[in-house]
Amino acid sequence: MPKIVDHEKQKERVAEATWRVIRKIGLDQASVRNVADEAGLSVGSMRHYFTTHSELLSYAMKKVSDKVRERIASIAYSGDLFIDIPLLLDEVLPINEEKRHEMEVWFAFVVKSLSDPSLGMHRSEVDDDLRHIFITIMNGLTATDLALPDLDIPLEIERFYALIDGLAIHAVLRPEVVTTDMMRNVVKRHLLTLCRPQSGL
Repeated sequence: MPKIVDHEKQKERVAEATWRVIRKIGLDQASVRNVADEAGLSVGSMRHYFTTHSELLSYAMKKVSDKVRERIASIAYSGDLFIDIPLLLDEVLPINEEKRHEMEVWFAFVVKSLSDPSLGMHRSEVDDDLRHIFITIMNGLTATDLALPDLDIPLEIERFYALIDGLAIHAVLRPEVVTTDMMRNVVKRHLLTLCRPQSGL
């Protein structure tokens, strides 16, 4: 009886091999042959899953963001924004080794996306999704009357997004300096700058 192959599982396996190659020797070396070797597949069998190198990279990039989306979707929120906002941001910051590895791969794809339109399209979609997180955070603080009055909300959305983006980059480059505790303390301090003193953060 012929072996039944789960094509989606195989594609995910190839994506994970792509990430490992990127982390080991860089995205420019993530050729079909190198990825096939890492995945333990032949180059010929790779064509059953990806017809072009660009398709392989696009899929591998998308799977990074899919992992983050899945984690966010599985969060059990408490209803307390001062608990839930840091909990949410833990899923987009490299607070542990697995997430730091994801972030390293993601940033490699972001750089490549500047010269690859197919990757650039996905990067823009993820950017929009991330910005929506901060729109939701600021709208939540405002709707519950926790935010300081007269905040420039569009500016604060961009400031919060830039802060988290910067923390992520610094944590990838200098994890011994920008530790998990440091990132969480920065998030908490930033929330203090947005909220009324009596909010109890």
